[in-house]
Amino acid sequence: MTDIEKMLAELGRGAEEILLPEDLTEKLKEGRPLRIKAGFDPTAPDLHFGHAVLLHKLRQFQDLGHEIFFLIGDFTGMIGDPTGKNVTRIPLTREAVVANAKTYEEQIFKVLDRERTRVVFNSDWIDRLSPADMVKLTARQTVARMLERDDFSKRYRSGQSIGIHEFIYPLIQGYDSVELKADVELGGTDQKFNLLVGRELQKQYGQSPQVVITMPILEGLDGVQKMSKSLGNYIGLTESPDEMFGKIMSISDALMWRYFDLLSFRASAEIEVLKGRVAEGENPMTVKYMLAEELVGRYHSADDAKRAHEGFVARFSKGKLPDDIPEMTLTCGDATMDLSVVLKDTGLTASTSEARRMVSQGAVRIDGERVEDFNLGLARGASYLIQVGKRRIMQVAIAD
Repeated sequence: MTDIEKMLAELGRGAEEILLPEDLTEKLKEGRPLRIKAGFDPTAPDLHFGHAVLLHKLRQFQDLGHEIFFLIGDFTGMIGDPTGKNVTRIPLTREAVVANAKTYEEQIFKVLDRERTRVVFNSDWIDRLSPADMVKLTARQTVARMLERDDFSKRYRSGQSIGIHEFIYPLIQGYDSVELKADVELGGTDQKFNLLVGRELQKQYGQSPQVVITMPILEGLDGVQKMSKSLGNYIGLTESPDEMFGKIMSISDALMWRYFDLLSFRASAEIEVLKGRVAEGENPMTVKYMLAEELVGRYHSADDAKRAHEGFVARFSKGKLPDDIPEMTLTCGDATMDLSVVLKDTGLTASTSEARRMVSQGAVRIDGERVEDFNLGLARGASYLIQVGKRRIMQVAIAD
């Protein structure tokens, strides 16, 4: 393989789609640092591994010598991208956006090289646009083109409202690419329409159109739904080493390879070797330990990762319970309290539906005994040691 082919293979690892591969090849052949853009709307203060998929791809470009623009959409964040939503989002206040943006800057440098990353805010140029400029920008797209976007077309056909400001969002995201003269823009698969608008606007402004690379939406700990804080299936970038290590170890063996492809900095060839070792009979847990150590080491330190590994083995592989088991008391007016409600109210599960699912999977133990009935009533006046999976444990008292 030529150097260009090797770069394309590595940059394409884990990607859902590259539009267009031949354009990326030509840009790489120019031998100059490319301008790589990825935008993040600061709609919540904390990032998780799902967000980190893009960060890791940015780091790959960075390690190849390209210029990274981490775009914080402080202006677009106040509009709210409705992607994946069937209703108009409630816009955030500037105060909330600014506060969230500050935490983003603190978290992204756990992956990206601070010295080689340019953090930019799209309000820096959008705020300079006059009303006439904004109208001219909207004139560059038609309503028919906007309705090609899946979530817009579904809402239009079903008679649901679409705010005019929502059409502005893809245009501003695309205009960001014009301002930054982006060579490549990264985004999730749900951002494909917006990324392509950027290509179109660059052509209209006389620029070489950016290459679009879409990355898949990372599945959460359940291996089914996308990683989301609201679903309780996430791994946060700011979580403690022990919590992060335990969550990584809880994912399925099949999902482990997905995490390797999207989150690990190991070369593709090395990952293939690891797959071969497991196929030949090596315990997948041994390889999962390697993944957990790598990721915890990145977001904390190598020493933290080693201690988290040792703690995990001591607590779970050897059956030793942690010394600092959290305690909680729940009040109950009845003689008993349903187990599924207890699990939700203590935060051991995100919802009663997750509680039922965990019980049905045999993942819940009370005082060391596996529970099979999610309708089990826990008696008032008693205290229970409740475990969900291998990493969630709590001493729960049921009081009047």
